[in-house]
Amino acid sequence: MNDTSIISEPKPRATMASGETPRRAVLSARLIAYYLPQFHPIPENDAWWGKGFTEWTNVTKAKPLFRGHHQPQLPGDLGFYDLRVPEIREAQAAMARHYGIEGFCYWHYWFNGKRLLNRPLDEVMRSGQPNFPFCIGWANESWTRRWTGEEKEVLLQQTYSPEDNLAHARWLAQTFSDPRYICVDGRPLFILYRASSLPEARRTTDTFRAECVRLGVPEPYIVGRDTHDPGSDMREYGCDITEASSPNFSALPGAFHPPGRLSDWKRNFQLGIMTGNIKAFDYEQACQLMERARPAHPHIPGFFCGWDNTARRGRKAIVLTGSTPDAFARGLRVVLKSVSDRSPEHRIVFLNAWNEWAEGMCLEPGQLHGHGFLEAVKAELGRGDKSPIPA
Repeated sequence: MNDTSIISEPKPRATMASGETPRRAVLSARLIAYYLPQFHPIPENDAWWGKGFTEWTNVTKAKPLFRGHHQPQLPGDLGFYDLRVPEIREAQAAMARHYGIEGFCYWHYWFNGKRLLNRPLDEVMRSGQPNFPFCIGWANESWTRRWTGEEKEVLLQQTYSPEDNLAHARWLAQTFSDPRYICVDGRPLFILYRASSLPEARRTTDTFRAECVRLGVPEPYIVGRDTHDPGSDMREYGCDITEASSPNFSALPGAFHPPGRLSDWKRNFQLGIMTGNIKAFDYEQACQLMERARPAHPHIPGFFCGWDNTARRGRKAIVLTGSTPDAFARGLRVVLKSVSDRSPEHRIVFLNAWNEWAEGMCLEPGQLHGHGFLEAVKAELGRGDKSPIPA
């Protein structure tokens, strides 16, 4: 059951060789893109979803829900890649670096010492390649058959205990010691997906910090996402700061109600969708509503390049129409401006996402928009006043 992969106590953080700085020396903002590792088969997914299942399985099965609906959303330059292939990981990093993204945040799945979808990150750690900054986010929730509407069927339960917190902290310390690991004020950046789900949240975060320090690693800078608790201040759960997670569907009227209401018919007709039985919203209007809903307490903003989870949810999906690179650029401009008066080290924006193909959040090239979203990132970064980031 236990698969912690703790080899030894963490080594001190090394410095990069001359000319190999792991992130840009000059930035108008620190853009960190969430990275889904579910593009390679694992035994658990084989058992639960069928032999050879990866994220591409759902992506390629998607069908349009209305006239003009772009589904399936298919990859461009990199094709239907397998993240076990090091050349793919290198190509992704080179592309992200070229367009101004500081690093990836790999989603990390830990279940009482058992890790899932860990091979891409493990190989990045072992090989030292790609030489591209990264951090990790713990997606601490149970795996269920939510994609097929059977949310009550639990495939793998997320559990918690003081002993597991300690084991997890030791694994984290090993990961945080990598010289490419993204830091804030010298502290490893760690994202906690559902802080409110932790039965003793402060005890958990205290353990993570204390054990890292004991092992000679700076205490982590813990960011709590408010995805499932919009508007909540994650400092209540022992985090250093909140990520105002995006997309925030609670800002959209009726987003969580079943479709078919009069308001759905009216809104959809305005979007050119001749049915009210699909939950659809205009992307740019949604971005504006979500921007207004950002909390007053200290937070790191998130921003997203689109949303359409038809590949996972079929007719129960939420579809944001009009998520073009130009619309994305206009929204990103607003978010970048909102952090422009912060110190360079704290001018962070989380981008959703590098490769969430089944949710329609893909910065990496697709067949519809090519490099458009990445070109938008580069252009909007170029608008800002650039200040040096401390080494």
